[in-house]
Amino acid sequence: MTKTIVLTGATDGIGLATAEMLAPQGHTLLLHGRSAAKLDAVRKRLSALPGAGRIETLVADLSRLAEVETLAEAVRSTHDRLDVLINNAGVLRTAQTRTADGLDVRFVVNTLAPYLLTLRLRPLLGAGRVINLSSAAQAPVNLDALAGTTRLDDMAAYAQSKLALTMWSRRMALAEGEAGPVIVAVNPGSLLASKMVQEGFGIEGSDLRIGADILTRAALSDEFATATGLYYDNDAKRFDAPHPDALDERKADALVRAMDALLPAGTTRR
Repeated sequence: MTKTIVLTGATDGIGLATAEMLAPQGHTLLLHGRSAAKLDAVRKRLSALPGAGRIETLVADLSRLAEVETLAEAVRSTHDRLDVLINNAGVLRTAQTRTADGLDVRFVVNTLAPYLLTLRLRPLLGAGRVINLSSAAQAPVNLDALAGTTRLDDMAAYAQSKLALTMWSRRMALAEGEAGPVIVAVNPGSLLASKMVQEGFGIEGSDLRIGADILTRAALSDEFATATGLYYDNDAKRFDAPHPDALDERKADALVRAMDALLPAGTTRR
């Protein structure tokens, strides 16, 4: 059965490789990117694949929460149901590390944007799936850094933002319970051949299809049908224990309260 799938960060890296795996299966793909020109090129390329379903494109800069709101509204205005949301977009190194609101770009793109997008699209997801791209790089979250009052270097900000993503994924899954969507955080594999890895570590990296394959499985396979709240480590090839902070309810509650305080007014929170 074909699905309707939203995929962020779909114009390069693991996101593009995932879109290339999903498109020939006939799914309706709502592909997000920052560049309309790149998205149009990807749409044409994927639409030409045998078996490709409908390909739609969504332009938004996820470092701007107002654009995340606009992105969600664009989806809601054209679809009344979604099967899968894959929060893939992320950033490690950038020339401009602060947003206009004074927040760290890594926390906004890697943590807050997928949280806000999930909240806004939750009514469309029903009992679908939310797949959040985590990382093997995780570090305890400094809430002052999340709020923008403490500055971090590239790797520290990235690692903290990815643990924060893993923490809210589990907390939201527990709050939603069996009636909600399956929400899973996935480490797609370390040092894959993305632009992020090449810029951040100066290496070519491993085959991107390693990451694309696990995101496709997480989105569609029975293996993940009852995995809500779990963490999948693709380096170990199994569901595994997340960072201890992700299991600490007190820390998770404090994180989500801090995140909620940074969201636009009127956001529906759980």
